[in-house]
Amino acid sequence: MPEMRAAVMHGIGDIRLETRPVPVPGPGEALVKVKSVGICGSDVHYYAAGRIGRYVVEQPMILGHECAGQVVELGPGVTRVKVGDRVAVEPGETCGRCEHCKGGRYNLCPDVKFLATPPYDGSFCEFISMRQDLLFPLPPEMSYDAGAAMEPLSVGIQACLRAHVAPGDGVVITGAGPIGLMTIVAAQSFGAYPIVILDQEELRLDAAAKLGATATLNIKDTDHAERAREVFGGGASVAIECAGQGTALRLGIGLLKRGGRAVMVGLPSEPVAPIDLAQIADGELVLSGVFRYANTYPLAISTFQRFRGDLGVFWTARYPLSRVKEAMETAHRDKARHIKILIDPEK
Repeated sequence: MPEMRAAVMHGIGDIRLETRPVPVPGPGEALVKVKSVGICGSDVHYYAAGRIGRYVVEQPMILGHECAGQVVELGPGVTRVKVGDRVAVEPGETCGRCEHCKGGRYNLCPDVKFLATPPYDGSFCEFISMRQDLLFPLPPEMSYDAGAAMEPLSVGIQACLRAHVAPGDGVVITGAGPIGLMTIVAAQSFGAYPIVILDQEELRLDAAAKLGATATLNIKDTDHAERAREVFGGGASVAIECAGQGTALRLGIGLLKRGGRAVMVGLPSEPVAPIDLAQIADGELVLSGVFRYANTYPLAISTFQRFRGDLGVFWTARYPLSRVKEAMETAHRDKARHIKILIDPEK
């Protein structure tokens, strides 16, 4: 059986380059040669802590789920893609039978098999086998790196859908990490204006400006909330929390005008956070959660095709598969100098 290289996590901080059998595509599946994988915050959490909430790494596992590649082999019955297609990979295989799948909200499927979520392997390897309906052909002008970015962009699109962002809505985004930055791209495509983003890392705020944010504010400045209200002329219509912190959620809600909508994208390390319940009730605010995405990849690809900002600021480093541990350490400890770090299995 042919073998491939894979970066396998054996425990907290323990990633080893090993060989694994190349997957054999089953009925309705295609074998994809992985060309680009983005390191996600969830990968870093598993690497550094061994768990995210109820998801615990209990056996050796391959991380990485933001990926794109080229179809190299077809399983029986595959008709949606062909050998040679360049594809973005949607990483979650759902059951298709539960009430959530039947209702179109398959991101809530309790039986999803999601790449790099315990106990399922991810894409820090040379080949993966995926169901054909989870593979989306890339237009010629899109690179594999851009294809891998369709996953975080899908999260931003899902956030905008959940918040019912409409043309002319003022949007405040708390957190200028990869998801927050991709949410700027998504919010622009929905017609939002102005878009204000808050963070404390200047590198990320600079990237937000290049991606089209109307105003970038450092939360270390004592007047950041006042300046945000000035940009909105009072308050924002929508707040999107992308930092995974209760304080960021509270800040975003505090900047909403009456009747505003808030969505929570980041998964906080602390499950309980104080928020102003009186403001929510008195202002008839709407607070919603966001969990991954559903039916967003075609829209993400078309959004990317229409986007005219500088996406080059999004990617700040690239590592080969043999240096995944070093890449994970960099992503974990050097947020001041890095945004999205890529793994190139062919490099």
